[in-house]
Amino acid sequence: MRLLLLSNSTLPGEPFLQWPRPHLSGFLTAPARIAFIPYAAVTFTFDAYADAVAGPFAELGHTVESVHRSTDPVAAVDAADAVAVGGGNTFQLLRLLYKHDLLRAIRRRVREGMPYVGWSAGSNVACPTIMTTNDMPITEPPSFRALDLVPFQINPHYTDARLEGHGGETRDQRLAEFLVANPQRRVIGLREGSLLHVTDERMRLVGRPARLFRSGTDPVELAEGSDLRADLAGH
Repeated sequence: MRLLLLSNSTLPGEPFLQWPRPHLSGFLTAPARIAFIPYAAVTFTFDAYADAVAGPFAELGHTVESVHRSTDPVAAVDAADAVAVGGGNTFQLLRLLYKHDLLRAIRRRVREGMPYVGWSAGSNVACPTIMTTNDMPITEPPSFRALDLVPFQINPHYTDARLEGHGGETRDQRLAEFLVANPQRRVIGLREGSLLHVTDERMRLVGRPARLFRSGTDPVELAEGSDLRADLAGH
């Protein structure tokens, strides 16, 4: 399998999908027909999302075909050379993936070797579940179970910052709660401007350091450029 899992699509002050473009260029062989999954969009239309994504990928020599414009989204994924899953609200994204029977189709194609690109919510759904998303559950999917393409959880947009005067839990505290309830899981906190490049059982952390959370032990900082086993055993 080949996956490019981004924490975020855009850094402040930059055009959409600007920072990951060199990585996308090296990951996808041009020209590729990309099946785009826009279902995480909530405050803007799927058409607007697809149009916004088409430009950056066209500059890299690729064609974007959004599955929402197809009468058969599964066939659209089957006919594509790659799949890209955009960010937004993870709960809506997963609900619509279930509704259109795309979980099995995407999982099958990616396990056959089709490249997968996801950012934010699109990285969340590549995990076993979406239980480490930051999003509000604005809608209810049939299950929290997701694509299960990687054996760990991702917390995108990860930050260890503490807001002055804020009495709520920090991100670390929320992830610690998750691990108390799910001690068998492992979580990678991906900071802004970072990604995981996964190839079969290996992956490389690119962009910025990340943080690895495991039950019963303190979080561990992973250096940028770290070459890791995807199962995170003996990282």
